[in-house]
Amino acid sequence: MTTRSYFDEELKKVHENILLMSAMVEKMLENSIKALKEHNIELGQKVIHDDDAIDRKEIEIQDFCIKLLAKQHPLAKDLRLVTAALKIINDLERIADNAVDIAKIVIRISNEKYMKHLIDIPRMADLTILILKDAIDSYIEENISFANEVSLRDNQIDALFKQIYLELLDYMMEDPKKFAQATHFIFIARYLERVADHATNICEAVIYLVTGEYKDLND
Repeated sequence: MTTRSYFDEELKKVHENILLMSAMVEKMLENSIKALKEHNIELGQKVIHDDDAIDRKEIEIQDFCIKLLAKQHPLAKDLRLVTAALKIINDLERIADNAVDIAKIVIRISNEKYMKHLIDIPRMADLTILILKDAIDSYIEENISFANEVSLRDNQIDALFKQIYLELLDYMMEDPKKFAQATHFIFIARYLERVADHATNICEAVIYLVTGEYKDLND
């Protein structure tokens, strides 16, 4: 095998590991919301436990990328691939942390009856998970048009967060006894908003990968 062929094979392994890590993170996020809807303590605990695997995967990919650069003489596009990979796994690890934060709240309020039927938070979660999946798809396809389009959907998440925040604020003012739980729900919505921001960061990494230019999409 030539040096170039070997390097391409190693880059392919990085790519495959990122896809594996993204699938693991998506599942964690889905499970954290499912645990919330079902008052499922065991599932919440599983999300927290699964975070260790994400941390290990991030370190594994980081070490692999560093060793790859040290052993080879990468071209400009190769450097962008590795740089984008390192950025993407960092954002995926942060998303996993957000899923853990949600799971911890689920466990904390597991014995409480919810003040209202959950509609907007699960809807916000569904939209956020879709943004994450599409951001990863834009990476798979190296499609900057799609990356730009996906990033624009972050505005929808921001609007939903504001709506949820204001509604919960009304609940808190109407009945101070609902203050603690309403605050927990606000935090959950905030964590979902952060997930969308990290997905937008992944879109930025895709644009950098393809063009070599950094574009701030989190305005």
